[in-house]
Amino acid sequence: MPKARINLASADIGQLNEICNAIKDIAAKTKVKMSGPITLPTKKLKLTTRKSPDGEGKASWERYELRIHKRLIDLGVDERALRLVMRVPIPEEVSIEIAVLD
Repeated sequence: MPKARINLASADIGQLNEICNAIKDIAAKTKVKMSGPITLPTKKLKLTTRKSPDGEGKASWERYELRIHKRLIDLGVDERALRLVMRVPIPEEVSIEIAVLD
């Protein structure tokens, strides 16, 4: 049976979990087989900069980190369920990919 694989990625984990819950609700309503959301490893993007702009003075550093959280959901292919998933409002910060697998 074919299935749809949904990849979600975002720096905001709250929005990511909201979308996952919305997809869970759709799967429950349409009675489609669903596995996930599977938590994938978080990508940590690190940036270290020197506090002093001119290089003089104390060698102090600022460290910044951006975490990209990822989720994977497999959904049984049902035309009605996929149509409802595509209508879920996705914020700009969340990246989503939907692929149909055989």
